[in-house]
Amino acid sequence: MSETRKRSRKRFGGHAHKKHRGARELQVGAQGVLVTCNMNERKCTSEAFSLLNEYADALYGPEQDSLSEDEEDDEDAEAALKKEVSQIQSSMKTHQQRFSAVDSGAHNVVFIRTHGVDPEQLVHHILSDLYQTKKKKSRVILRMLPVSGTCKAFPEDMEKFLSVFLERWFRAPLRATYQICFKARNSSHSKREEVIKAVAGLVGKLNPLNKVDLTNPELSIIIEIIKTVCCVSVLKDYTLFRKYNLQEVAKEPDNQNTGPQEAANQSTGPQEAANQTQEHGDGEKADASAESHNVSAGNGTKEAELE
Repeated sequence: MSETRKRSRKRFGGHAHKKHRGARELQVGAQGVLVTCNMNERKCTSEAFSLLNEYADALYGPEQDSLSEDEEDDEDAEAALKKEVSQIQSSMKTHQQRFSAVDSGAHNVVFIRTHGVDPEQLVHHILSDLYQTKKKKSRVILRMLPVSGTCKAFPEDMEKFLSVFLERWFRAPLRATYQICFKARNSSHSKREEVIKAVAGLVGKLNPLNKVDLTNPELSIIIEIIKTVCCVSVLKDYTLFRKYNLQEVAKEPDNQNTGPQEAANQSTGPQEAANQTQEHGDGEKADASAESHNVSAGNGTKEAELE
């Protein structure tokens, strides 16, 4: 009898754990920050929470604690206990309101889900401060990429989502120079060339005056695919902030080269195959830094992806 109970508890416990993990995985509809590192994801998560909270408090003010003083002196013991439990539960929810870690679905990648904050504004604020002060505030974090939108990583879903998502930056009368940065992890649903060409076509339809600039673009369209989830953002100062690499952006000017010549050297010619790989300074493997495509959407003949 006892052995049967143990087996029953084990099965139930395993099932509950599986459900819990599923609820904390990266899913469509999430906003947040994609954080990369070289091993030690636990330390990376800790550093990310510390950094995000520090700058979020400065930018938005500290999170409000939902606990309040008990003003009811005549409550009976049972009512007081219920109220205390309710306050603790509410406090826990409030504590997780801004930032919560979820399973990204890829090694050396941490996803911090944000609540009530603009991830693009927050991460740009962090990189701007590090760029100006040259203070090194992380040991294991490499890059912090804000994610403003997510959709399923299938061509039809991505086209439908991006046709609306990109309007904020590229729909006429708005216009800008841009580049497309693409990376896929643990996924084979979307092909690099097809995604780049499709996105360039959407940008061109929004305004034919949007032009590609591989050296110093005003905006960078970031597309990061992990398994079946496509994470998207449009970033400013991507080249200036060293592809949002916290280690590189904090280096002194003598140790880094942010001029146009370096950016030009980072792009390779059209003769290189789409599946060529190279090693980047942030320790991540990435595909060839540039591809040339014929784009008939009125936005130029070259399209690039840096990653």
